[in-house]
Amino acid sequence: MSTPPPPSQPPSGGFGAPQDPPPGGFGKPADQPPGGFGGPPPVPPAMPAGPPPPPPAQPPTVPAGQPAGQPSYGYPQESYGYPQQPQPVTAPMYAAQSPAVPAGGGGGGNDVRTQLMIVGAALLAIVLIVGGGFWYVSGDDEGSGDQPVADGSASPGAGGDKAPGGGGTEKVPAKTKSKTLVNVPMPESAEIVQIPGSWLTDTTYAKSDMGKIVGYNVADGAKKWEVPLGANVCGASRWVSDNKTAVLFDEALPSADKKYPRCNQVGVIDLNTGKLLWKAQTKAEGGGDKPIEFEEVTLSGQTVAAGGLYGGAAWNLADGKVLWTPKVNADNCSDLGYAGGPALAVIRRCGRGSGYTMYAQALDPVTGAQKYQYKLAAGLEFAQIVSTKPLIVAADVNDTAKNATGVSDLFVLDDAGQLKTRIPLTSGNYNPECGGTEVEDCTNMVVGNGKLYLPTEEHKGTTDSGRTNEIVSFDLETGKLTADRADAGERYTVYPLRMDGSNLIAHKSPPYDGGGQVVSIDGKTMKETLLMQNPATKESQRAETQFLPESAEYRYQNGKLFISRTAVMTKSTVSTDPYYSFVSFTTG
Repeated sequence: MSTPPPPSQPPSGGFGAPQDPPPGGFGKPADQPPGGFGGPPPVPPAMPAGPPPPPPAQPPTVPAGQPAGQPSYGYPQESYGYPQQPQPVTAPMYAAQSPAVPAGGGGGGNDVRTQLMIVGAALLAIVLIVGGGFWYVSGDDEGSGDQPVADGSASPGAGGDKAPGGGGTEKVPAKTKSKTLVNVPMPESAEIVQIPGSWLTDTTYAKSDMGKIVGYNVADGAKKWEVPLGANVCGASRWVSDNKTAVLFDEALPSADKKYPRCNQVGVIDLNTGKLLWKAQTKAEGGGDKPIEFEEVTLSGQTVAAGGLYGGAAWNLADGKVLWTPKVNADNCSDLGYAGGPALAVIRRCGRGSGYTMYAQALDPVTGAQKYQYKLAAGLEFAQIVSTKPLIVAADVNDTAKNATGVSDLFVLDDAGQLKTRIPLTSGNYNPECGGTEVEDCTNMVVGNGKLYLPTEEHKGTTDSGRTNEIVSFDLETGKLTADRADAGERYTVYPLRMDGSNLIAHKSPPYDGGGQVVSIDGKTMKETLLMQNPATKESQRAETQFLPESAEYRYQNGKLFISRTAVMTKSTVSTDPYYSFVSFTTG
């Protein structure tokens, strides 16, 4: 067996789910107001029930030692995860999701951003109008705490106060049947306005809103604090460190003179106190007096790193002191964006036009110095980072991604920057979500237990009209599909949210006449344990299913579930259903 080539030398100067129709059918998917900027993806061709076929033969691999107990993407364990004592550091669900249209465009800056927003608004208006009258739910059943879940899992509540499977900290609530905690109406706007970012700690749920960030008490849903920004949020970290997180916001609120302000400010929010600890701007090296426009921001340890097509910078989390800025060299290399969590990594692009060369680099968060790098496949213009430890890069090689997932291959690197294995996803059987220009942009993938978990595409279930899917996994050492399989159950679709120790937390999107579920999946046996059963009442079901799993932000912890959107716009004039910035459920 031949071995993959060693890592390339660094360039000089571098740092571097649609709902079931009611009987009779309407022929259209359920009304899905804007969790992103577009409608739901097309339903893929029916796939026979059962596990997806094995992936194509894998490329040669280099045996390499992989540290035991890999941190998970989304909620890394150890220092990253849901709040733990004494220094809680949280991460998002299956990835805090950016809008379907990125905050910034390609080389056109705000002009491209404006055009994309306009296109998104038109698409969204079509979705809202077409689906305006679809909300039909039979019966007033609020769901049962005794409802079993798929794959023969233990009865809800089994195990008392112990975490299911013994692998995590999430306990089965005394009553898994949930009720609404608080639903916050979506503000009305004549234009698409981004509101990315939501964070959950032991005491507070915080959500971006128009011109501000608002914190809510997780015990009763009451408003706890408000941070006015004087501008709209245009980017948000999916990570929390020391109960602090980072956001991007515009230079000012939109006005007649400046309809689309530049996204050029970074700030850090204390989620406990509701204070803006500091804010900053930075200028590009040799780029004049104008502050850099950013597209995304992330955290790793005590480092805040923001980047985009026009440059980047890093600051100290505590005081906002500038730590480093990436260098632009004779090879025209620039950092496109950073991914954080348990480590810091960057996608760096060199060259111009069709001659781009892309690199994935692991960085020292404090100095910005390169630890190692890997040269990506030729012909790429963008790539995303799924996990920083281990470093996993997603790319659409030669435009071979299927079903609009935005990713054809995953590249798993070892601690020396060499290719450990390559996981092809071109069969069309899987449903990750990547694409766009943001580096930390992938969803529906979670890393833990030395594996990568992801959902399969929806396919025909056991009944004529039933649709369903599964969560499966790939081994990060071999790149091969494992025997792991967690079924969604007939007419449900399941998506991984985060790791909880060795267990996987997942959300099941319901059919038109049911309520959603949160389950814990045992990392060894793949048995499912119900943590939350949401009501099947018309009002509750409509509230829960107005969010798209591919673009909404899901946060679950200790019997509380929050689902939020990342953008708002003028609601449909056809539908009379209330639309929400976020909805939430609580057990007990």
